[in-house]
Amino acid sequence: MSVHPETSSILDHLIRGECWDPFSVLGPHVRNGASGPETIVRVFLPEAAAAMVVPVESHGPAIPMTNINPAGIFEATCPAELKSADYRIRVTDLRGRVTERHDPYAFSPFLTDYDLYLFGEGSFYKAYDKLGAQVCTHGTVKGVNFVVWAPNAMRVSVAGSFNEWDGRRLPMRSRGSTGLWELFVPDLPEGELYKFEIRPRNSEICLLKADPYATQGELRPQTASVIRDVSGYSWGDGDWMQARGMKDPLAQPLSIYEVHLGSWKRVPEEGSRWLTYRELALTLVPYVKNMGFTHIELMPVTEYPFDGSWGYQTTGYFAPTSRYGSPEDFMVFVDTCHQAGIGVLMDWTPAHFPDDPHGLAWFDGTHLYDHEDPRLGFHPEWNSRIFNYDRTEVRNFLINSALIWFDRYHIDGLRVDAVASMLYLDYARSAGEWIPNIHGGNENLGAVEFLKELNVVVHREHPGALMIAEESTAWPGVSRPTYIGGLGFTFKWNMGWMHDTLEYFSLEPVHRKYHQHNVTFGLVYAFTENFVLVLSHDEVVHGKKALLDKMPGDAWQRFANLRALLGHMYGHPGKKMLFMGGEFGQWWEWNHEDSLQWHLLDNEPHRGLQQFVADLNHLYASQPALHEVDFDWNGFEWIDLHDCDQSTLTYIRRAKDPKDFIVCALNFTPVPRENFRLGVPTEGYYQELLNSDSERYGGSNLNNGAGVYAEPVPWHGRPYSLVITLPPLAAVFLKPA
Repeated sequence: MSVHPETSSILDHLIRGECWDPFSVLGPHVRNGASGPETIVRVFLPEAAAAMVVPVESHGPAIPMTNINPAGIFEATCPAELKSADYRIRVTDLRGRVTERHDPYAFSPFLTDYDLYLFGEGSFYKAYDKLGAQVCTHGTVKGVNFVVWAPNAMRVSVAGSFNEWDGRRLPMRSRGSTGLWELFVPDLPEGELYKFEIRPRNSEICLLKADPYATQGELRPQTASVIRDVSGYSWGDGDWMQARGMKDPLAQPLSIYEVHLGSWKRVPEEGSRWLTYRELALTLVPYVKNMGFTHIELMPVTEYPFDGSWGYQTTGYFAPTSRYGSPEDFMVFVDTCHQAGIGVLMDWTPAHFPDDPHGLAWFDGTHLYDHEDPRLGFHPEWNSRIFNYDRTEVRNFLINSALIWFDRYHIDGLRVDAVASMLYLDYARSAGEWIPNIHGGNENLGAVEFLKELNVVVHREHPGALMIAEESTAWPGVSRPTYIGGLGFTFKWNMGWMHDTLEYFSLEPVHRKYHQHNVTFGLVYAFTENFVLVLSHDEVVHGKKALLDKMPGDAWQRFANLRALLGHMYGHPGKKMLFMGGEFGQWWEWNHEDSLQWHLLDNEPHRGLQQFVADLNHLYASQPALHEVDFDWNGFEWIDLHDCDQSTLTYIRRAKDPKDFIVCALNFTPVPRENFRLGVPTEGYYQELLNSDSERYGGSNLNNGAGVYAEPVPWHGRPYSLVITLPPLAAVFLKPA
């Protein structure tokens, strides 16, 4: 059988793995034969000894195929009416085994012209339903449609366990100027492993890349993507999801328990293995519920290769890490949280990505996702790559990553990591190591626009969703709406409060009177942003000591200091976040390779601290005065911030109803303050709601009984005053009965 010279040339490129248009020679092609129109079916089967075209649905008998090239090119002349999926290929391999399959090159494209338009425009906000590996039905044939973006590739193929990782065998269709490549592979089941083999234009060395949009990845150190369909999961959190969109998050209690899933609790009897998502649903969720936290924040669970990165060096932006189970298992975890009334936040890292060879770096032989110039594209502090936020397709990729966690996995918020490193071109760089923007400044204008678009789209698509920025500078308007020039985040971590407060509490009490500003300065800027007060994982690693170990004094004073710190944190305006282990007084620094020190709860002081945090959380959530007005002066009022000599602080927190208020009194020395007078706005009986010095928590049990009456004695500029006992190293909360 003769082959047209042009076709022969393309087949040679196909065999060498250099063909960018395999559909021009493979699959069914209608031509005019000697006796009229006929269909030529051509396949590339390097593993085959023989092949036949088997028509389906009564299109005639099987037709033997001719081997027209020893590399494995087979061809058959068929009736003209034989088209698309009207046939299957019966293959006899070199070992004599016979299999039958549909021809991938008999199917039309899956992506529509509108999809391509949205992708090019950068507004393809449902790209995660089309790109990657989508289990689907093409006509009546089940299979998987693969789509990947690699605009600078000569050829892209699907390689996997189903074709012996031979990148020549399933080359993909180029979708033109979009840079997308696509191929429907029929008959593929779930669970198969795959990657994309990419032949760059400027190199003969092929790249084997994991799918950027993969639903699941292999457990490290393996790096392949896994075909997975999660569309069949049946959610049970409808009430939670409906209610979430109707609440104002600024006025709701937000008490976050930050967790690293791999080290919260392990199974010592089984080699100290991690708990799975499903096991965590049965253990972590009830614990958080009992402790009174409103939300769990997960350190990154996007797939990542290196345990020591804690998840902040992401390779799979769409895949829950396989360390703890499957995507469906992660859904069960989130679903269980919601049904228990617990929200789920997760850390997300669009600031940088690692240069692992299977990941995004050098994806199609070029700096596709980052900048080629290291002054823009290399992160010196983390030895990683910086996304090119000026590129439409990169912004769309990251926004899709954010959206899929809300849409597919029902999470309630993202804590965006390292926002400061995104905003500043000179972040962690010396003079001469960075390039100014077009105006000569150090602002990364592309990153600014990306963050604004990200927050607008997330809040539009998912009302009630929380977007939280870890931003460590004074960039204005991080948590302000984009329409007034802000970045559009819901909240911002208050890093200044965290550092000032921890510095203050690490001092011996005798020195604290000289540093009163450390615990008062935060109110100077407290209402410039919607702040979350955080005591995060970053503060209990790398020689910084655990929270309890930061506290000065003997063991009793350390516990009392930590209770006072937490009392002040919950009284202070702003939402709250505490890293795991801090709630019961972990002594060791956090270690991602080990479990928390749960055995410490055999000791009364640790149980007391844990009980205090639980009671504090329940009080915080039940009292509108402690959470309803966190972000303006209507919710806060100093009583006395100048009592440096005694190292006390007194202030009032108010709800939206100004008559609903709580008085907070704090003593940061081990000296009890008897007959301590403080001014209050109204007369009557003030109930002692919470006292961190209670014997219930391991304190000395100095208290004010059930409460005290306000006297008509003006004090602190107010018409009434209370005379209370202010215990040592303690926080006391009082409320008019």
